[in-house]
Amino acid sequence: MHELGKKEVLESAFAGRHHYSMKTDQARITIRKSEDRGHANHGWLNAKHSFSFAGYHDPAHMGFRSLRVINQDRIAAGGGFPTHPHRDMEIFTYVLEGSLQHRDSMGNGRALLPGQIQLMSAGSGVTHSEFNPSSTEALHLLQIWIQPHTLGLEPTYTEWHPNAEIEKQPKVLIISPDGRENSAIIRQDADVYRLKLAPGETVEHDLGAGRGLWLQVIHGPAVLNDTELASGDAGHSEDPGKFQIRAGDQAVEALLFDLK
Repeated sequence: MHELGKKEVLESAFAGRHHYSMKTDQARITIRKSEDRGHANHGWLNAKHSFSFAGYHDPAHMGFRSLRVINQDRIAAGGGFPTHPHRDMEIFTYVLEGSLQHRDSMGNGRALLPGQIQLMSAGSGVTHSEFNPSSTEALHLLQIWIQPHTLGLEPTYTEWHPNAEIEKQPKVLIISPDGRENSAIIRQDADVYRLKLAPGETVEHDLGAGRGLWLQVIHGPAVLNDTELASGDAGHSEDPGKFQIRAGDQAVEALLFDLK
């Protein structure tokens, strides 16, 4: 993973600062447009940042509740991040295309494939490296950081892998604080769902009072209540109530965050 402020990720270009809020009967939804994200292209790494990260800084986008980083990274064949440290952050990676080779100071060494997720709780401190082991194919992933509820905990590592039954489900809990429904455990009051909707399919989510919802669209377009979101867009709200996510004439893949 990147480290905030790492010297190797210094350049970024920002497309603009546009805020879009839409009021529906269900909730007020704010859109974070894909083209407005921070952007850094280093040749071996082409990254888009939903929140301020490394050389990209925007005071209006420092995070959302405990959600601190959403980076959409494309890593060229043979490229990657050499061994570097992290601490006091819940870091998970969702592999979209290609393969991700991970090694860390806890003794873990794994190659993750598309649809698989790794969750590393950095706690009191870990070092790790990540790279694209292929000599021909690019690696595409989402890299996400969530702030933990407690500092200085013992580092841990876990993975979440889909099975044939899960692949058929449009809404699957992949990360939670209690590990219910075979989800990976995070040290924060945060539920993360993977959405995979067939054309015309709809799912719902109930957001409780005092919580926030962030929907990150990977492949779209998708409609959040009455708000249209393209690929790479996000919609977020802090209004409690029922949210509906639906696909139009194309399949949708997204991550849905329910955060304290």
